Amino acid sequence: MTDPTALAERLAEVQERIAQSAVRSGRSADELTLIVITKFHPVELVRDLIDLGVRDFGENRHQEARQKAAELAADPTTPDDLRWHFVGQLQTKKARQVREYASVIHSVDRPELADALGRRTSDRGSVEDDTRTDVFLQIDLDERSSADPSRGGVAPADLAALTERIVASESLRLLGPMAVAPLGMEPIRAFMRLRELAEQIRAVSPSSRFISAGMSGDFETAIEVGATHLRVGTAITGSRPALP
Repeated sequence: MTDPTALAERLAEVQERIAQSAVRSGRSADELTLIVITKFHPVELVRDLIDLGVRDFGENRHQEARQKAAELAADPTTPDDLRWHFVGQLQTKKARQVREYASVIHSVDRPELADALGRRTSDRGSVEDDTRTDVFLQIDLDERSSADPSRGGVAPADLAALTERIVASESLRLLGPMAVAPLGMEPIRAFMRLRELAEQIRAVSPSSRFISAGMSGDFETAIEVGATHLRVGTAITGSRPALP
């Protein structure tokens, strides 16, 4: 069971670190979105965070995310401005299901997934609503030949083609790139490379001015380099429960 006092203290500490990092970088904390990653944690922790003012939550497993989203949506006390961010690898066949509850999808990394998310017909052939889905294009920054492909991400060499594919969709809105600093690479180097790639995206899509980067161990560095969406888990939620 989560200690509400400890949770509030950890959240306040991260928020203060974000504010200080923004000042050091000549930025405003108001332009930064803190996404609390709640994977493996019970929905009660999400409720505690809602009570503390958090509105953006991240999950990386569809089944768990859908269950939490449905439970909170059915609760009349849940704020209307709650936003779910899907940050994990996404199977093409699950794209439409994730789109039903996620406000933002951070892991678009291949043309097939972009097409599936942009498709606006249901399995029965009926036309769905025309609301555009906000997405980040996930980039693989790992330069090693032994990089783990299961981590996902488009190779920088294929970035332009995928950017154009997403921008051409009338059902998707490209916010910008997303990446994780690879193991063995200094975060500052990884995020500087990401910033370069973000500029390539903006050359094609000027409105794609956001960057999803930074986790519990490196979000201050990500802010320094230009991140706008920070995905912070254990620094706020504490140690995760054992994997079910």
